[in-house]
Amino acid sequence: MGKQEKIVTMFNEIAGTYDIANRVLSLGIDKSWRNKACNKAFELYDKNEIERIVDVACGTGDMIEFWQRIAKDNGILLDNIVGVDPSVGMMDVAKQKLPEVKFIEAGAAQMPLENDSADIISISYGIRNVVQRQEAFDEFSRVLKKGGLVVISEFTKKEKTSVLDHLTDFYMNKVLPTLGGLISKNKAAYTYLPNSIDEFLTTENLCKELKQAGLEPIYTKDFSMKISTLIIARKI
Repeated sequence: MGKQEKIVTMFNEIAGTYDIANRVLSLGIDKSWRNKACNKAFELYDKNEIERIVDVACGTGDMIEFWQRIAKDNGILLDNIVGVDPSVGMMDVAKQKLPEVKFIEAGAAQMPLENDSADIISISYGIRNVVQRQEAFDEFSRVLKKGGLVVISEFTKKEKTSVLDHLTDFYMNKVLPTLGGLISKNKAAYTYLPNSIDEFLTTENLCKELKQAGLEPIYTKDFSMKISTLIIARKI
């Protein structure tokens, strides 16, 4: 089994407890990160009607719910939203929550979507789990309309220079695997999470890869002691 298949299998195994684990492990702060991502994207896109948003690595549908609610709060007509994920287990949970949404079983690098068909593509805490990352960015560029946005929320790699950085590191590497393991009965999955962050890119290098795909970063911001990073890029 290849690396990508192992990651998908892992998410299938923890799908049933994924939402509750997220809320507990982030102390609910992930809600504010998602709120900020949606609101900033709508501000930068600045249109009253959006034809399509594609949420990649959609998992249990968390981000889709935020897109729908925040579009409504901002008076934006959202015609269509699509969830894409290779994990059937995760999407089964999403379908129960969001029966009106179309979900597609596919990886980020091979999406069965038309060229120039999406206004916004989002991927929240998922690009770290995509093995063919550059191919995925090329695919995002293909599917996006010209001027469309890619909205990435992620735990990017950071230099550990302060006491707070080391406290965060202790939480991620010691507390999170134990708590996540208790909730999900799968400690290995929550040991993978901090390891995948340590092995991931810095924000700067992620932006370089986006540029190579014709996606120009126009906004980057860190939240909550630099734990979460928001990157928004425009197709040029």
